[in-house]
Amino acid sequence: MKKCFLIVLIILALSPFLSSQTQNLTYPEPEFSNEVYNFNKNDGSKLVRLEKSSSKMDTKTKMGGFGGSESGYSIDGSKSPVRLNSGSNLSFVISSGSSGGSSGSSSSRSDSVMKANGIDPATIKEMNSMMDPIKTITLYKLDTEKGERKVLIQKSGGALPFSSHKSQSSDKYTFSSKKIRDGYWELVIDKTLPRGEYAFTMMETGMASASGGTLLFAFGID
Repeated sequence: MKKCFLIVLIILALSPFLSSQTQNLTYPEPEFSNEVYNFNKNDGSKLVRLEKSSSKMDTKTKMGGFGGSESGYSIDGSKSPVRLNSGSNLSFVISSGSSGGSSGSSSSRSDSVMKANGIDPATIKEMNSMMDPIKTITLYKLDTEKGERKVLIQKSGGALPFSSHKSQSSDKYTFSSKKIRDGYWELVIDKTLPRGEYAFTMMETGMASASGGTLLFAFGID
């Protein structure tokens, strides 16, 4: 009983300290917007820029499709130059470039101007929400083959007797997103990532989206 009471006292004594540590955690603004960064909370809130690449959906067939086909995205090189030592408790951040610069009063003034011009501020905010990059991000474990890292969206076997008849795709890993402020999110991976190569995929925006381009932000777990 005394031991339990002592433990409770220690927890109560440490609570203010732990709370202040959480409140003092700062989220640095990334140098580049709409890019995924690794966020190391244990190293002075350091941001690490991931390997960035762009790829278009590529579909390859063997023997006119009889030997199977595969479609997906690829990155040159069998390993990413960005290495993380552990796959546990991983956190990443992304900013749309609109975070941290607007106060409540400036937002109110902006709303007033829009209303004066016959524009509903709620409609604009809803459109901005639909364009949030967080809605188009997926984390994949990459397949390494012939000096390339690949995101396999679909790989199917052919009709030939010696072909595999199973459909395959790269493993996806889920993450939880937390809004830090307008235009700024933290992505916390839901479970430990095993050793290997990984990449976040994100649809490109603007003119680049018309060509079907996808951005990849790659890293490796040692």
